[in-house]
Amino acid sequence: MKLRTKLKIAFFIMAALPVILGAIAITFIVRHELGQIRKTYGADFRLSDMYSSGSLLGKITDTTFEKVGEIADDSPERFSDMDYLTELEKEVSGKLSYLVVRQESAVYYNSSPYTIAELDKILPANETVSNLDGGAVYKGGSYQTIIKITPFTDQGKDGSVFLITPLRQTLPQFKRIAIQVVLIIIEVIAFTSFILYLWLNRSIIKPIDRLRLGTQNIRDGNLDFEIRQDKKDELGDLCRDFEEMRYRLNKSENEKKKSDAEEKELIRNISHDLKTPLTAIKGYVEGLRDGIADTPEKQQRYILTIANKVEDMDRLIDELTLFSRLDTNRIPYDFVKINVKDYFDDCVDEIQLDLESMDIILKYNFRGGDDMYTMADPNQLKRVINNIVSNSVKYRRADVKCTISIEVFDEGDYIHIVMSDNGKGINMKDLPRIFDRFYRTDESRTSPQTGSGIGLAIVKKIIDDHKGRIWVDSVEGEGTTFHINLLRYKEGMQLTLPDNQVKSKRKRKQIKNKGGDVHEQGSDSRG
Repeated sequence: MKLRTKLKIAFFIMAALPVILGAIAITFIVRHELGQIRKTYGADFRLSDMYSSGSLLGKITDTTFEKVGEIADDSPERFSDMDYLTELEKEVSGKLSYLVVRQESAVYYNSSPYTIAELDKILPANETVSNLDGGAVYKGGSYQTIIKITPFTDQGKDGSVFLITPLRQTLPQFKRIAIQVVLIIIEVIAFTSFILYLWLNRSIIKPIDRLRLGTQNIRDGNLDFEIRQDKKDELGDLCRDFEEMRYRLNKSENEKKKSDAEEKELIRNISHDLKTPLTAIKGYVEGLRDGIADTPEKQQRYILTIANKVEDMDRLIDELTLFSRLDTNRIPYDFVKINVKDYFDDCVDEIQLDLESMDIILKYNFRGGDDMYTMADPNQLKRVINNIVSNSVKYRRADVKCTISIEVFDEGDYIHIVMSDNGKGINMKDLPRIFDRFYRTDESRTSPQTGSGIGLAIVKKIIDDHKGRIWVDSVEGEGTTFHINLLRYKEGMQLTLPDNQVKSKRKRKQIKNKGGDVHEQGSDSRG
């Protein structure tokens, strides 16, 4: 529910709920008190009488007035009995009224606070009473009373019984009702406010508190927390956006720490691996300078060794440069449609020359048609092949003749490349991590098979950018097999990469105008 909707509902509840609950409670109280009034005063009150004090107070003495009328008809002499009048006065005073008895023109019983002179002004004259023949009159002005009159005749003398009910008073029940109504209103408002507080606290305050706690964590550098929010409102969206920001910050921070650690590892590895050939070069140079190489053959061998060590250093520096591009997604690609058979035939011919010089057997088997094509960057794909072959050479066994095989299969939508060797193999615990940057199966830097630890990471990055897949099988002591799947070319097929990883057509055109080889721009074919 949206926050605006919640605020509208809260406003409606605050405005309407007290009214509704108050009306229900007040109606119940009034009906209950009305029943109590009926029971107390013995009058037939109705709910409509509550709205008129004159009507309500006028009915209070109805039962007493009827009883007085019956006595006036049957036993008028009782109005001369003081004991009866005292008893009648108690009943009348309980009904918030006064009793006055007058015979002829003389008032001989008066329970009201009025004087005889005031009663002469309030009470109707005898002539008027005879004309009224009972009933009630209203006396206005400063008196504001209802006077109920019952005429009687005792011993030949005319008299009247007056029940005087002042209108300037309130029933005790009314006071109780007013107090109860005020309490009910306070309770309803308090209850409504409490319910709204709980609702708004859960819907608004708690998410804000979570956000505040989140900002404090970020301020203190703690990004390992989580803000859970399932509400589908503006604050829920804000919490989810905040959580996404925290997640990305945490991911970026972790990646930065990992990158810093990897860079330190790279520097350590490269420094060590550069120091090894430099030490050898220094030794051979000193041998040439000091005349240790005193024959042309020995001098030629020293110079060839120095050249090989320089090439090793150049390769390490090249991998460092490539790694920096890999880490920033700036490996340049030039995807073209290539004939798979022609491409691998050429690669194998080139690799075979180097392997034969090292007395290594290379087996090649192409199991596809001549019309099998794929979209690839020839130079980067060649780097993949060279890096895997270099790994096989580096980790060959001394007790058997090294054999490397390359097979290419047609698998419909995919081209399956299998490159295997009979080398040392890889331990099962190392297999899941061999494509991690800087991971080396042999952590000892004294091992003769040294390297920067990023060769296979580069291989996987290039295959991933070709929308392909690479995986490895290995048995320690028997050999390793790399599997590569590349998408087979289909009409209209294109591989899309970020702009900073694809050479522009304008750049390729400029290179052609200079007569250069397009495939060599910005890349290096050495593995």
